[in-house]
Amino acid sequence: MTEDPDLSVQMGTSNVFADLGHADSDTHLLKAQLVARMADVMADRKLTQVAAAKASGVSQPDVSRILKGQFRDVSVERLMRMLTRLGCEVDIVVRLGGQEARPSTIHFS
Repeated sequence: MTEDPDLSVQMGTSNVFADLGHADSDTHLLKAQLVARMADVMADRKLTQVAAAKASGVSQPDVSRILKGQFRDVSVERLMRMLTRLGCEVDIVVRLGGQEARPSTIHFS
């Protein structure tokens, strides 16, 4: 087996969207994490897309599209709202870099 001199391997970061050069990569990563959590909740609760759509207040085609990774036009707030309607609690912690979080947390419901 010969090596291809034009092929190089580069270590990625923890954000694949930044690695691929997407604009607003941090937001895309956050959305992907929220969608992954939504998929986990659906699996844990054995919810179909129809049941998840009904509970979260969106259409089944929207749930399908989001779970397939087509969520560019879906806001972070909408994804958080869907999670709360699926029975999750969403907390937002804001802290200065490198410091421990203060005891107060912003609760999204």
